[in-house]
Amino acid sequence: MSGPIDTDHGVEPVELDAVVIGTGFAGLLALHTLRNDLGLEVRAFDDAPGVGGTWYWNCYPGARADTEVTAYCYSFDRDLFDSWRWSERYPRQPEILAYLNHVADRFDLRRSITLETRVLSASFDETVNRWIVVTDGGERLAARFLIEGVGLLSSTNMPAFPGQETFTGEVFHTARWPQSGTDFRGKRVGVIGTGSSGVQVITEIAPEADHLTVFQRSAQYSVPARHGAIDAEFLASIHDDYEGYWARVRNSITGFGFEESTTPASEVDDEEREAIFERWWRHGGGFQFMFATFSDIGVDMFANNAATDFIKRKIASTVTDPETARLLTPTDLYAKRPLCCDGYFETYNRDNVSLVDVKADPIVEITPRGIRTGTTEIELDVIVFATGFDAVTGNTLKIAHTGRGGVDLADHWAHRPKTHLGLMTSGFPNMFTMFGPMGPFTNQPPADEVQIEWIADAIRHLQKTGADTIEPTAETEAAWVATCDEIGHSTLFPKVDSWINGANVPGKPVTIMFYMAGLGSYAEQLRAARDEEYPGFRFTASDRTPA
Repeated sequence: MSGPIDTDHGVEPVELDAVVIGTGFAGLLALHTLRNDLGLEVRAFDDAPGVGGTWYWNCYPGARADTEVTAYCYSFDRDLFDSWRWSERYPRQPEILAYLNHVADRFDLRRSITLETRVLSASFDETVNRWIVVTDGGERLAARFLIEGVGLLSSTNMPAFPGQETFTGEVFHTARWPQSGTDFRGKRVGVIGTGSSGVQVITEIAPEADHLTVFQRSAQYSVPARHGAIDAEFLASIHDDYEGYWARVRNSITGFGFEESTTPASEVDDEEREAIFERWWRHGGGFQFMFATFSDIGVDMFANNAATDFIKRKIASTVTDPETARLLTPTDLYAKRPLCCDGYFETYNRDNVSLVDVKADPIVEITPRGIRTGTTEIELDVIVFATGFDAVTGNTLKIAHTGRGGVDLADHWAHRPKTHLGLMTSGFPNMFTMFGPMGPFTNQPPADEVQIEWIADAIRHLQKTGADTIEPTAETEAAWVATCDEIGHSTLFPKVDSWINGANVPGKPVTIMFYMAGLGSYAEQLRAARDEEYPGFRFTASDRTPA
């Protein structure tokens, strides 16, 4: 490396090969790969007091994986997979956090991590082809590569209701839960939101609270998870064919490790269709119910209606009060991120649980004593916001990014996020966004591994060729976005408002934000770009010695 860079700010930044932002699944993997495999000088930053990313902050009651953990983990180290013992199919948050802490220790990552530090800005200095990174701790760093693993679901979406600041009780958000925990015994609790976090926290709090009031905007299609031990025979089959198992995960649509159906719903008769739905309802798992039953639930109206009709019948047969069952029955398509939670609909049979439909009876204000709707005031001791995330782009845009020619990333993404391959943005050289916009709609850890392998190969290509930077052209970026749009609009997902398309955050562009053709297809796109030596990418050289 050459000497320190002079800047206009009077502070010489510390030179590094790479800065990694985030220490969740993506950030830890990026740090390990760049530092331990490529031998680069790397620093990682996280604003949390500990590693784990989303799994550090989301420690609300009931928080657990909704992906079977045999695929919700790293595969790059066989001994890590074999030696770590998960307690159940869908482990709770403390167990996942313990796993990520184990990874940080196993690969000696902590010495390169700075915690409780937020990256404020990242500006590309074209005179030296380096990213100038500034933290809230006053550090300035000059890095050749910027890798962001800031989290798909990590930027808290906190609505603002009139009078919110006047409430005299306790207020929590599921995405920023206090590490010390909470006690709801004897308390009147209100939960706003019924997404993935909502159904989990509602089910967990109900037996403890004196009374629980759920404020529901959108009824949800949720299926049982069937928590329990990992199937020993299935686990043995992975150990017997480790490479084959992970190859199948990477070549699948979802990346979840189960066998995805190739049968359209219309190809079987009504009796067999019902039996298949029932079998997977008993097996458990939201993604399994959507993708293992039939091949076309996400793209075909007949199949989607068949699935929704089945779940609606389950709700009607589970919830004893007909009016509550009606309110809990969705009226839209089954085209959101599929939910699973044991006992969710049964929770509404409890005497201490009530449901408020805020579409019919909107929240007017939060008062000192509770929540006022259009018809009544509900007195509460605790309000829990389970209102989810400013997903996909939220945390990225909290950092002030300046690319070539002084272009602001927020301006570049003003009308919608734009990337190529979900990894790079035109005008922002050597900046990689892991699990960011226009990336695959799939299971994260396998996607992270596919992406970091591509990033590492791109860096090796720069080292081999002597080029200093890589970035997609604007035309390449536009073509990838058009591809994502074409694939996305061939599915049913854009027909339903959800965080998947940004509709949950007022003022946010509502648009396609994912590559919806699956992990296998996405991985093939990455391989093609690498093997063809990065067509559609722009390279620049400089006098500086490559890292």
